[in-house]
Amino acid sequence: MIMGVNPGVALALVLLIFGVFLSGGIMAAAPKPITFVFGDSLTEVGNNNFLQYSLAKSNFPWYGIDYTGGKATGRFTNGRTIGDIISEKLGIAPPPAYLSLSPYDDAILKGVNYASGGAGILNDTGLYFVQRLSFDDQIRNFAKTKSTIKAKIGENATSALLSEAIYFIGMGSNDYVNNFLQPFLADGQKYTHEEFVELLVTTLEQQLVELYQLGARKMVFHGLGPLGCIPSQRVKSKTGQCLKQVNRWVMIFNSKVEKLTAKLNRWLPNAQLMFADTYPAVYDLISNPTAYAFKISNTSCCNVDTSVGGLCLPNSKVCKNRKDY
Repeated sequence: MIMGVNPGVALALVLLIFGVFLSGGIMAAAPKPITFVFGDSLTEVGNNNFLQYSLAKSNFPWYGIDYTGGKATGRFTNGRTIGDIISEKLGIAPPPAYLSLSPYDDAILKGVNYASGGAGILNDTGLYFVQRLSFDDQIRNFAKTKSTIKAKIGENATSALLSEAIYFIGMGSNDYVNNFLQPFLADGQKYTHEEFVELLVTTLEQQLVELYQLGARKMVFHGLGPLGCIPSQRVKSKTGQCLKQVNRWVMIFNSKVEKLTAKLNRWLPNAQLMFADTYPAVYDLISNPTAYAFKISNTSCCNVDTSVGGLCLPNSKVCKNRKDY
């Protein structure tokens, strides 16, 4: 769970996207891109607030403190998510949370955010949060959205809309942080990392193919950042340093997903899948914060629960110099 997002990383991602999709004429076809967002706490905008029993909610006062209105919005950050920043760069409003919309809301024609804090590629990821929308759940909700759009504008127009839309997908962090790396959960005991990453990638392949079958063509998979450097992992080091082994596992996952997207582009007609590797940029930001106008990159701006979930603790005192973090 984050307390800040680097706009430079978001801008780099937008430029990557434009570099791939502009050549296909997407901006000519749709000056205001339609975006569908799938992900976890890095991109959630409030879906979990509608899940009665979910323990993965960012409804504490300091969440949203630097967002428009200064109140918690369901975002797991003090301000904007990377999705918000990307939307701004694309010249569109951030897509609304799926569960915030009425069944036949016209807003779905401009894009929807299905992301859910605690979600993962695997359905058993984040089990201790009780309720969260896994990637499979999010895909099922997208299928419902497609049916609603079809009822509004017809089959041909729906196919055209979905094929031109951009699909942002950011999944996998929780499969490590709130699954494999938790010693009291089964997957970390049951699998070696080699077995676990294969399970993740084969499951992800099925999910991306399912999205394709539902009409998605322009898909951007946001690779994992250096998870070994987040507070819940640093506390496992005697010196508070990044866990190199965790970062190596993340890079293995990223490499396999990049190869997967290339394979699917060859196999699926008209598919335009892109792997956005922001690991190097984020790692450089953590290693050299002053080069990006930050001062502190090894801890968060609030007291974080480093055992389960990574949320700011309810009794935290958020720091005043948040722009330094």
